[in-house]
Amino acid sequence: MRRIICPSMMCADFANLEKDVEELDKAGTDIFHMDIMDGCFVPNFGMGLQDFELVRKSTDKLVDVHLMIMNPGNYVEMFSELGADIIYIHPEADIHPTRTLDKIRSLGKRAGIAINPGTSVSTITDLLPLVDYVMVMTVNPGFAGQKYLDFTDQKIERLVELKEEFNFEIMVDGAISPEKIEKLSNIGVDGFVLGTSALFGKEESYNEIISRLKKDKLFV
Repeated sequence: MRRIICPSMMCADFANLEKDVEELDKAGTDIFHMDIMDGCFVPNFGMGLQDFELVRKSTDKLVDVHLMIMNPGNYVEMFSELGADIIYIHPEADIHPTRTLDKIRSLGKRAGIAINPGTSVSTITDLLPLVDYVMVMTVNPGFAGQKYLDFTDQKIERLVELKEEFNFEIMVDGAISPEKIEKLSNIGVDGFVLGTSALFGKEESYNEIISRLKKDKLFV
């Protein structure tokens, strides 16, 4: 099964961001993941527009934007113009998520929803015909370095049952270690947002790590 590898650029070396992007690109990155936070929907501030623009101009690979902000519908046109290929919103942060998802697709972009650990699948089922990706947050959003929340596995298993019916891909984001990648890949997860648990701050090169993570069996 193909594993979609998505480095979380919030964890990159900001003193050498362009170099990091180039190395990750050559190593086999599939999607560059960009977190945008407003200090309101989540208690933190994320990457800036200049960071997004730098990553976008430094790679021809797909770039997504994860809008952890209130009223994301007000910003999808801006990020579309900046070159985002995939735009994730949190339904809880949008009064009219169906309108926003439709807007994303009307701009020629792929639409995604990110669902928090406390958000049930039943509350977002009506949105599934409108999305290309569902990203399950396996930690509470806003900060790197948190512990994986095991109860989210049940949510992932339910989404796996639904993905063929609605034709979306399942992504996971939050404390994704190599062990979690193998387990969740076997369950039916398609893509993995990677931070310090599996990719950044390691002694091995990005090429060595990503090559290993894309193998069918990480552990023998």
